[in-house]
Amino acid sequence: MALPWRTPGHERVLLALVAVAALLPFYAVTAQDQSRLCLTDALLHGRLSNDACLARSVDKARYGRHLYSDKAPGLSVLELPSAAAVRLPPVRRDGGHSVRVWAVRVLSSGLAFLAAAFLVGRVAEGLERGAGGRALVAFGLGTLVAPLAAANFGHGAAGAAGFGAFLLAWRRRFVLAGLLAGLAPLIDYPAAAITVVLASYAARHGRRALAAFAAAVVPSAALLGVYDALAFGSPFHLSYRYVVGSYASEQASGFFGVGVPRAHSVYEVLVGNRGLLVASPVVVAAAFGLVVLARTHRAEALVCAAVALFFLVLEFGYFLPYGGGSPGPRFLVPALPFLAVGLGPAFARAPRATTVLALVSVVATTALTLVWLGADHLDGTIWGELAGALDQGRWSHFARSATETILAPLGVSRGPWVVAFAAAAAAAVAFGAPLVAALRRRPPVAAVAAGVAAAAAVGAFRLATLPPALHTGIQSTESIARTGDQVHFTVTLRNAMHLELTHVRLNVALPQGMVLLASPYYERGSGCTGTTRITCNLDFLEAGMRTVVRFGVRIGPLSTDHVTVRAWGSADGAAGPGAATSLVVSA
Repeated sequence: MALPWRTPGHERVLLALVAVAALLPFYAVTAQDQSRLCLTDALLHGRLSNDACLARSVDKARYGRHLYSDKAPGLSVLELPSAAAVRLPPVRRDGGHSVRVWAVRVLSSGLAFLAAAFLVGRVAEGLERGAGGRALVAFGLGTLVAPLAAANFGHGAAGAAGFGAFLLAWRRRFVLAGLLAGLAPLIDYPAAAITVVLASYAARHGRRALAAFAAAVVPSAALLGVYDALAFGSPFHLSYRYVVGSYASEQASGFFGVGVPRAHSVYEVLVGNRGLLVASPVVVAAAFGLVVLARTHRAEALVCAAVALFFLVLEFGYFLPYGGGSPGPRFLVPALPFLAVGLGPAFARAPRATTVLALVSVVATTALTLVWLGADHLDGTIWGELAGALDQGRWSHFARSATETILAPLGVSRGPWVVAFAAAAAAAVAFGAPLVAALRRRPPVAAVAAGVAAAAAVGAFRLATLPPALHTGIQSTESIARTGDQVHFTVTLRNAMHLELTHVRLNVALPQGMVLLASPYYERGSGCTGTTRITCNLDFLEAGMRTVVRFGVRIGPLSTDHVTVRAWGSADGAAGPGAATSLVVSA
């Protein structure tokens, strides 16, 4: 049957909103960046090894006396034009941020992400009219492709190439399908499984189709063989064979670290701290949609199911289910566009359940996109983090772990507001029309949507406005004084939160007529400035920490016989509740 292909409503707007939501995160330079971009730098200088750049990398391979990237070379090759255009210097993993690295990511992984979202939307609309926009957003913002869109992992680009090859094969363009299918394992080695599945699909259409497909795969396979021969001495030796580093022994076991599926890995991948069903339950609806699709497009549904099943079993058998620092079971990402083919039928057959699962997934995955790199752990899954954000606002672990956006170098304050707004806008456009109808015909769906929107609004308000729990106290040595007397004050500031507060300031406002005797005494920080408005830089306060500032004043002529001295603390620019003490002054 012909490839289902139709333009969804508001396609350009949706793609733009999805791009803003997924590509704005300004992640710090990671081991993935260093390993791949070290190879890019080497290729720009006409070599394959890069000893200086990879010396401190945790993702590297050693062959002979030289160091190489342990990654598949495809993404590094794709990044050559953008790296040359931005004049990218050798990359070091130092925890810093680089606008140039961000640009290289977006022009490689980012463009691949948008291509995959575009293809998913077109196919979903072709299968079920009206489902394309919702499928585009559910896939683009509700699955693990979103957190990796602006990162330097190869999974998304490999998945986009493999999925594009599948759609070309569906359209009977087997030569073009073979060319794209050959690129997938060049970018991510496990994506070779996609090529094998698509070869089986081509064989279903006859020997000529299989021959055309296989012949088109040969150039990519030959390029990989040449790279391996030049770098590792044999066209059949992949870089994984020579991995050195923290996980070298584990990756040497089984098939490059993949063994028999384990119960613990199954748990972690599906319902663990960053499990697939915890952050992206919409995949359940997508799987259901593939079952529905099999009634009319049996072969295509089987291709999608086979690819998803392979990568799921791969995850279950890998010694590190989340693959180190990542937002979740990242090795599944190449299969997600194939799984998303089921979203069109799912929205048509079970619109209520699919809409709810999609909304939940967009909220959870958007939150995960904001914090996965900054949070070494999640407090009770991403939902626990969101609950903490509702309770503690901008001082929660979630808010303090949120990544910067690319607008930070332009002076826009650190935080997830722009990204969160873009994600909400994209979801509103995609789901708006169905939910208007739901107000009349589907009250449960409307209620869930209203609840999600209300929770998001409350969370955003608290993240923006909740002050820090800085308890301030102020005492004076006298409650009654006369003109010319000296009065001393003691101000205490205590961090009543369960986390460290940084950029802590103590502020004191003296009424006109009080003259500071000398510089205030302080226990920590860099000191105090000002005479009538005193500001003390206290640097930071650990959880539960208390500090004291003392100062004395001389009472001068006052215009009133009753004055008040006020004090309050602030952290990261946000003021906590203050305290005051009053003084009666007699002539």
